[in-house]
Amino acid sequence: MPAHLISAGAYHGPPELTVDRAFTQWVLDPWALAVIILAAVAYAAGVRQVRRRGQHWATGRTIAFCGLGLGFAVIATMSFTAAYQPVLFYARAAQTVLMLLVVPLFLVMGRPISLFIAALPGPGARVERALHSRAAKLATFPAITTMVLVVTPFLVYFTPWYAAGFGSALVRELTFAAFLVPGFVFFWNLLRVDPVPTAYPYVLLLWISAAEIIGDAVLGLAIIADPSLIANAYYHAVARPWGPSLFTDQVLGGGTIWVLGDMVGLPFLVAQLVQMIREDEDDAKKIDAELDAAEAEAEASAKAAVASDESGVTTAAAAPARPWWEADPRFAGRFESVTPPDQDPGQ
Repeated sequence: MPAHLISAGAYHGPPELTVDRAFTQWVLDPWALAVIILAAVAYAAGVRQVRRRGQHWATGRTIAFCGLGLGFAVIATMSFTAAYQPVLFYARAAQTVLMLLVVPLFLVMGRPISLFIAALPGPGARVERALHSRAAKLATFPAITTMVLVVTPFLVYFTPWYAAGFGSALVRELTFAAFLVPGFVFFWNLLRVDPVPTAYPYVLLLWISAAEIIGDAVLGLAIIADPSLIANAYYHAVARPWGPSLFTDQVLGGGTIWVLGDMVGLPFLVAQLVQMIREDEDDAKKIDAELDAAEAEAEASAKAAVASDESGVTTAAAAPARPWWEADPRFAGRFESVTPPDQDPGQ
């Protein structure tokens, strides 16, 4: 347990949380700060390299990665959520949601994989080949990535892992990584703004998004309904003299995970639905264009046949037009003729 918080039963933590202190109470996490600065410098160098070659890189991607993604990482690891997470359960719950869902979402929107491929064509080509390997396709299968995303916080909150994060900086930083990596892979698969091993249909991704939202709700409800106090010995030893009771604090923490998780997940689910509708509209436009081209070609062939007949030249009969769904690769296999088992094709 942190020695600065526990000493002979006296409380030595931060002062009572107020609205003002929520904006002014900060702590320094040198390890997290080093990783954040390194990520920002690497991203900025990649953007500079790409633009130096005359390629376009949208400013919005840089804002998403450096401004929002890394900005929320600073808030999660060094703002009041970090300052009060050793003494307030709901502060650590807010930190969990930020590192698990919010930070990875904006990092993915910055398209770091595309930037790496564009900035370093040699290593980037190897990355692209690795992304299409069997191992990458298996590791990024939506059911696996969603299960890891949902199960990880359960393991943190309902095992000794939770309390261990208070007494060890290494465990704390590894916990951040354990939240950040599954969240990044989850949103990377669903947003598909970077190259992915397999582009799954949006209908499947909608189900995956719904499963993640349900997982957040189940975790929050499990924490709320837990009759025992998580990290009971630790919180009693801290002896916080202000704020909600320990059980009320835990209920607030479960509600924080539930509500904040839905605040991130539900808009994302709506965005996935809109993206699916747009994809269907694009497919419909392509099919209409192909049908129009086929119809125009059939009309031209018919006119040529009439002109040939009038000139006394015999032409072969035009083949009947096939229905569009037989030519569509998505449906062609469903309409193949099948010979009944009691009939011999040679008869």
